[in-house]
Amino acid sequence: MKLSVKVDYACRVLAQLARSYGSDRLAHIEDLAKSEAVPANYLVQILSELRNGGLISSKRGKQGGYALARAPGDVTLYDIVRLIEGDVLELSASGDGFSGPQVDAVWRGVKHALEDYCRQQTLDQMTNLSGEEMYYI
Repeated sequence: MKLSVKVDYACRVLAQLARSYGSDRLAHIEDLAKSEAVPANYLVQILSELRNGGLISSKRGKQGGYALARAPGDVTLYDIVRLIEGDVLELSASGDGFSGPQVDAVWRGVKHALEDYCRQQTLDQMTNLSGEEMYYI
């Protein structure tokens, strides 16, 4: 299983937008690209998908920019992956053969466990909203 760079970029940019959620500040593409090390020309495509999917809102013009459309606690990793990639884990097993049904059942269990985990991870968990460094021992 491999998630695309596009999902990684989308998560990072959404986490950055989460930091200013609730303020009147709108983020500009150039600032998002620089702060999250995402190529600006690729970011335009990602932001368009995120806007069309309802995760962000945008405003045109000189005072325009991008903002998170929902509270960071209401946007899950599952939402992001589904929007950008489709299924979190795409299964292509046929279930054929003597062992096929059993193997298929294991893969379906893996898929459901991964989806459940992704549904539990929210943008506010991916974002250090306190501004303090987090250290783990």
